[in-house]
Parts: sequence; C-alpha cells; structure tokens
Amino acid sequence: MATSSDEMKTKPSWRRFHDGDDTWSSLTEKIFVQDTSHKCPTYVHKTPPCQGSCPSGEDIRGWLAIVRQQERPPVDVDWQEYAFRRSTEANPFPAMMGRVCPAPCQDGCNRNELEDYVGINAVEQFIGDTAIENGYGFEAGPDTGRRVAIIGGGPAGLAAAYQLRRRGHACTVFEANEGLGGMFRYGIPGYRVPRDKLDAEIGRILAMGQVECRFNTRVGVDVSIADLERDFDAVLWAIGCQAGRGLPVEGWDGTPNCVSGVAFLKAFNEGRMKVTAEKVVCVGGGDTSIDVVSVARRLGHITKTGQPDLPETVIHDGYVAHDAASAAAAEGAQVTLTSLFTRDKMTAAEHEVSDALQEGVTILDGVMPVALLKDANGRATGLKVADCQMVDGRPVPVEGTERVLEADLVVAAIGQGGDLSGLEELDNGRGLINADKFFQVPDRPGHFVAGDIIRPHLLTTAIGQAWIAAESIDEYLKQAEHKRRPKVDVHHFNLLAKMGEAELAPERFSVADHGDLRGTSDGNWAIHNYEDRSAAEVIPHDELFLAHFGYHPRNLRKEEVPSAEEVIGHFKERVVGLTEAEAIDEGKRCMSCGMCFECDNCVIFCPQTAVFRVPKDKRTTGRYVDTDYSKCIGCHICADVCPTGYIKMGLGE
Repeated sequence: MATSSDEMKTKPSWRRFHDGDDTWSSLTEKIFVQDTSHKCPTYVHKTPPCQGSCPSGEDIRGWLAIVRQQERPPVDVDWQEYAFRRSTEANPFPAMMGRVCPAPCQDGCNRNELEDYVGINAVEQFIGDTAIENGYGFEAGPDTGRRVAIIGGGPAGLAAAYQLRRRGHACTVFEANEGLGGMFRYGIPGYRVPRDKLDAEIGRILAMGQVECRFNTRVGVDVSIADLERDFDAVLWAIGCQAGRGLPVEGWDGTPNCVSGVAFLKAFNEGRMKVTAEKVVCVGGGDTSIDVVSVARRLGHITKTGQPDLPETVIHDGYVAHDAASAAAAEGAQVTLTSLFTRDKMTAAEHEVSDALQEGVTILDGVMPVALLKDANGRATGLKVADCQMVDGRPVPVEGTERVLEADLVVAAIGQGGDLSGLEELDNGRGLINADKFFQVPDRPGHFVAGDIIRPHLLTTAIGQAWIAAESIDEYLKQAEHKRRPKVDVHHFNLLAKMGEAELAPERFSVADHGDLRGTSDGNWAIHNYEDRSAAEVIPHDELFLAHFGYHPRNLRKEEVPSAEEVIGHFKERVVGLTEAEAIDEGKRCMSCGMCFECDNCVIFCPQTAVFRVPKDKRTTGRYVDTDYSKCIGCHICADVCPTGYIKMGLGE
C-alpha cells in the first residue's frame, strides 16, 4: 500500500537511492561494495551548524547531550548544574537569551532537513530557569591584581565582566543609567524579560566579587578617558547604541510627537510612560518595532489628555512621569506597524509577529513612509505611505498607491546609533567605534570594544564579542601575543579536557622510559584514532546518516497571548517554559552532528567485529567506540551508518 501524501508530509523519511538509480554515483560507493580500500575508520570531531551559527559561540551540542542524559556529569554534580556550567562557558544569561534570542542556531540546525529544528532556545530557557531556582552561582579565578574599566553595563559589558572575573581580573562598570542590564532592562518589555530573572542572572555576576558599579556616571562627561587610562590597566567600551534613527522624511526632526522606538521603550521600561496615544503608527519590521506596538496595545490611551499626559512629553523629557491613575482609565489604542519588507522577509521573529496580530495590531507590509503631515501647531497628524518595490536594494514608491495613516504618535524603529558625546576622539565618523579582529580599538593600546557600538546587531552577538574581547584583554594584561583566532570561533568540545574530567587523561610520555617512538596504537600516552577538525569545519547534513532518525515532533513552549480585547494591562509573561521531561525529550531530538552519541550502529553493522565498544571503565563522551585495525577490511559500513558523521575513512592510501 502506498504511503499517503499527508503522512509523507508529517513523517518524513530519507532515502540514499531513488527509483531509477542503476549506477554508483561516486568512487566511494564502488569501494563500498568491493570491500577493500585500505582505509579504516577515524573518529573526526566537527562543529555542528547550530554552534557555527551562534554568535555567542555556545557549545550547544554539548549541553543538549547533557540534558538528553547522554553525556554524564562529573561525580557529585547533578546534570542540571552540569548543563548550566557548559552553557555559561559562553553566555552567562541562559534564562534571558532562552527567551529573547532570535535563535540563528535553529536556522542552521541540520534537523531542518527532517521535520523541524531542535528547540534550542526552549531548552536553554529551561537550563537558565532551573539554575535560578537551584541557586547555581559562578566562581571567579585567582586574583591577578589587574583592574579593567568597563564602560556600559548592558549585555556586552556584563558578559565581559563575567569572563574577566573568571580570569581573575577586577572590574569596574561605569553605567549611565540607574541600573544594569542595558537593552535587557531598558529596551525589552518585562513580559518578555521578567525582571526577577534578569536581576538573578545579573546578581550571579556581581556575586563573583570585585565587580564595582558606578551608576549615573557618563564617561566623557563625568569621567574622562585620561582618568580611565590613569586608574585602570585596560578599558572596554561597551556603551551600546542608545540613539534611535529618525524616519527619512521631511520635517521629522523637531516634531514633538515623532519619537524613536528606543526612547519609547526606555520610557515604558523605566515605568514613566503609563499610557500612549489613541492612534500610534510605528515604522519598522524588526523585533524592536514589535515590542513598540505590543507595548502600545497594552498601555492603551486616555481620552482627555492635557499637555503633561501626552506620551511624547514623558518620552522626550526623561524625568516627567505619568500619574499611575492614568492607566486605570485607559482605552484601547489603534496601533499600526508598517514595514518595507513583506511579512515573510521581516526580520522580527515570526511568532512575535503572529502574537502582535492576535493582540490587535494592524500590520501593513511592503510599504514605505513618504511624507509627514502636520497641523498648525507643528504636531504630526498622519504619515503618508505608499507601496514600495526594492530596486538595487533601495525602496522605491509605487505611483498611485499613496495613502495617509492618521497618527497621534509616530514611532521610528528602523535602527539605532551610538551617542559618543564627549568621546569624539573614538568616533569613526559614523557614530561608532572601530575594532580589529581581536576587538581592540586600533591605535589605542589598552582599549577594547564590544557590542552594538561596533555595529548594531543581536544581543547574542554582543555577548560573543565580549568573550573574545575578554580573552584579548587577558592576553594584553599578561603581555602575551594574541593567539590566532580559529576559522570556526566558538566554544568547542575538548576531548582531552573531558578525559581529564573523567580521570582518563593520557599518561605523561617520557622518552627516557619509552624511547623515541614514531608511532603506536597501544601506548596510553595520547588520544589515538581521533582527529579534531572542529576549529576548521562545520559538518553539513549530507555527511549524516539521516535514515537513522525517525519522526520526532518538536516540544513547543506554550504561550499565553492575550486577544485584542484582553490586551490592555496584560503584562504577564507570554512564554511558558518546558517541563523537565519536555526539555529532556527535546534534547533527544538533537542529532549530535559531528560527535558520537553512542547509538551502537557501527558496532552492530561491522561485518568483521572490528569496531568495538571501549571498556566501561575507560569510556567517556567521544571515546565510546574504537577499532581493531587487524580486523578492519575498509568496507566503509561503519562510516555509512554513522548517524552523526563522526566516522570518516582514513589512515590509508
């Protein structure tokens, strides 16, 4: 009986050969059937595409293996803590990034070639929330006596403080605001980033000790660069981009009710803006614009407004705040989001766009702003838009499609820029700071930079840059030459370190005791039959044996998204995290690309019994199977049935 088309869509299968194939497509296939190639299996570690796609460089495959219960933790460490330790090698904010990261790792996941990607950020949220519940903390390295100034207490600055404290360097964070967190705190609403969990993850870093914070302090105004160079051994610039870009339409600058998305969200997140306008138009298409329109729908508006009640008064002033009683009288606001790109090309996460639609936001995609309409008092009354087409990467309005969107508040969420007032000597002419490949500021010894002030991008990008910058600072303070960065620059699994953790490290080799050996497969002085290509290669899906994997639907996080009628005043977190059982099951969907996950296929299918399990007392992750080369005939079967692509044929002509 033929498989139904519906079942084929929901339960995919994989076939090495297709109907009509009658010849071998490659020399490898010919060798496979001839059973003699003089090549035997080598165990080759490569980087999976999830890690290669992660700007923070997390060892994603590693902590998924721990969650799935495959990689065992050291004695006296529970698996939840072990997963947390592995995850936070790169990123000290798993609870935050598990919620808000757009997850480029999931776009790269090889499981997309089957039914769906692994829910990496959902498992990361579970790891982060569990760590907070269990009170896991960080440990600082031995004190070096060196002090580093970190300018900016956002994701990049805090991640750098964490990495520097692990290396034993003391840090002083200079923060222009009243609290730490940067875009976590001032750029993302609390219903997406719960403040109690944000405070817990920041608190872990501060608890490492020797992390001094100087709030309401603006470097370049309150403190000079010369002061920093005098008092500190190195300086890291992580000031972010807090200045929003205005719309490229005539009359934008100086119009009171035209504001940036950054300023809008900051006023809300500081608790000053309690209500918004009756008709809000936001121009964007990215995550910031989705946050703006979602907040506007939740705040609503009040019908009778005097000058102090206007939202732009609060947004522009920075000190004025709405009376809390205003929110009680709020009515629904008409909120429209416009985007140059069609919905399928918007940079905002798809589920965030869907949530905004459910909450009552109107989305007009494929349109561009062309003019601002004002009244006699100079306030905007509407935004004229038109359908657009992209010509040479630039939007061009389609003639005859112009229409006016009435607006009491127009918000531009089309990008951010740096504010280098008082720091003009660092300005590269574009309101940003230049960086070399080691995240040093060129021609300024002892100065380093990370985060959006290099180029506005993702939070995960800022965290990854902070890690590399911290390594560069550490090398600078030790007067060591900067080591060459690998082609695939992420946190890699280290088999030698893993064997040391499992008390299986190779013995010390002594020439005096053993002579000048040019080769051996018996001595326990090295890790035999293993090649680490992880710093140079990312393993693609066509190196895996996909037929091993059955249909396994993704464990979806539940969401509590309010309707358009329920949205006013709804500030409860929308995402409900995975349970422990769901997280473990989701971890089991990981195909462990480029690393053995102990499936036994090679042992079972080897016709010569040449491939065998390593004895239990000598076994650990990456050292599960071995090969008896006196039995191996080079038939390729083990490599052919290896689901993860860990076995390659080598060691021969």
